[in-house]
Amino acid sequence: MGAPTLNTERSGSGTPLVLVHGLGSSLRNWDPVVPALARQREVVAVDLPGFGTSAPLTGEVTVATLTDALQDYLVEQHLADADLVGSSMGARMVVELARRGHRGTAVALSPGGFWNHRQRAIFTASITASIALVRRIQPALPFLTRHAAGRTALLAQFSARPWRLDPQLVLTELRGFATSPSLDDARRALSYGPNQSGVSCGTLKGRLAFGWGRQDRVTLPSEAALAVALYPGATLEWFENCGHFPHWDQPERTVDFLRRVLR
Repeated sequence: MGAPTLNTERSGSGTPLVLVHGLGSSLRNWDPVVPALARQREVVAVDLPGFGTSAPLTGEVTVATLTDALQDYLVEQHLADADLVGSSMGARMVVELARRGHRGTAVALSPGGFWNHRQRAIFTASITASIALVRRIQPALPFLTRHAAGRTALLAQFSARPWRLDPQLVLTELRGFATSPSLDDARRALSYGPNQSGVSCGTLKGRLAFGWGRQDRVTLPSEAALAVALYPGATLEWFENCGHFPHWDQPERTVDFLRRVLR
């Protein structure tokens, strides 16, 4: 079977940099940082299968099968050794590609899969409730996202300062909770599937860096210790006053971090 056809947006020129979004998101999730990154790199933002406008997988949807599809796409597009940046579920996929031997630099912003039993239960309960709520209030989203109070109520789980977020960015993100055909299967895979495996010291083929928000309420900051322990040699950067999406809460700092790591 050939590589999947993924919707992508390319901008800028230079060495390719692939951006991989998280659960329920789309390539629009990266809008706060793409213009700055594209000044120095060719930025390739992708919609994962069953998210954004990419068709879903024909078979089972798991973290592993989504990662397989992304890997196949990268090979087909001559991006097999490209630098990668992932967010949330996308960050977990980027870590998995690093574990499989990806030779480019991999940057994982608040990845899932490094939780203990209690942390996983918190993630499952909170994200399931958030998805259900947002689906119920879809007709009201244009009004709610226009106002700082509405954005604060809707995005408190994901952002340290949701009132400051761009209304259109928030609306697009929350629309994905209702329109992404693979969201439920992917959420179950994250909630009930295996945790992220690690590597032996010295076996990574490329560099791996983690970025984590101190106020992350989705993948809790305490999970970073396990991530670093499972990936000896990986680096960890903390983002202060930052929730689950460093590229939302701290876009300039995120761009600076990526430029340092990807040099």
